[in-house]
Amino acid sequence: MRCVYLDLDGTLLGSNASLFHDGEGNISTWAVKAIEACHRADLEIVLISGRSEAQVREDTRLVGGKAYAFESGACLVTDGERDWLTGDWQAGDLTIHEQIENSGAGRLLLEHYAGRLEHHEPWHTGREVSHLYRGVVDAEEANALLAENGHGSLRLCDNGSVHHGSALIEAIERPRAYHLVPKGATKRGAVARHRQIRGYAPEDCISVGDGREDMEIAPEVGAMWLVANALTADPALESIAAQIPNVRIADGSNGAGVYEAIVTTLAEGT
Repeated sequence: MRCVYLDLDGTLLGSNASLFHDGEGNISTWAVKAIEACHRADLEIVLISGRSEAQVREDTRLVGGKAYAFESGACLVTDGERDWLTGDWQAGDLTIHEQIENSGAGRLLLEHYAGRLEHHEPWHTGREVSHLYRGVVDAEEANALLAENGHGSLRLCDNGSVHHGSALIEAIERPRAYHLVPKGATKRGAVARHRQIRGYAPEDCISVGDGREDMEIAPEVGAMWLVANALTADPALESIAAQIPNVRIADGSNGAGVYEAIVTTLAEGT
């Protein structure tokens, strides 16, 4: 194994996005031990997150990484070099985020799913590409709605569970985060591009995450691990995972699950 692709929220990080707490808010050092295990085994750590670049860049520095992807795979940064993975959507006088805003796609979704979808405040600001929402919707249904209304070059992706919200979200069981991005922007695409740059084969790598968008990475890695809390937040993931041969489910949640994935894979020699 040469590389580990890691999601942040709901995976490496615990309650309130803490590196030193588990998902229930208890003090835990498993996430730190997971990062230490990577460095001791000389594994490259690549953070793949829906967060903005400023956030992921600083988190990458904290874990000792040299590459990362932000806003759900919209851009890969490797050794300081940017690769935009947004297809025909490119920044010019306006950012891609502004272009998507002007397209009306976001307004369409918010109006159609009123009471079920809202901006993920305050983290929806300061973004270059994606529009960030929270709530509970069927992403496939939303993407069909976008296509029917002339927004077929965009997609809404499910990026896992959230624990912060308004009165609307508190009334929804198991709320989730969603990103409205260009179709070409995917976590899988970012992993594929990084492997190409580094010359890693799929079997050289694993990925660890907690959402459906993370599971899309499976064809690009030897094993795609889900932390246990992923199934608590989205019970349907278990049946979906059962249909993908290289998806594995950790017994541990959050950082403990990441540590389990790394040391188990290392022990197996794969």
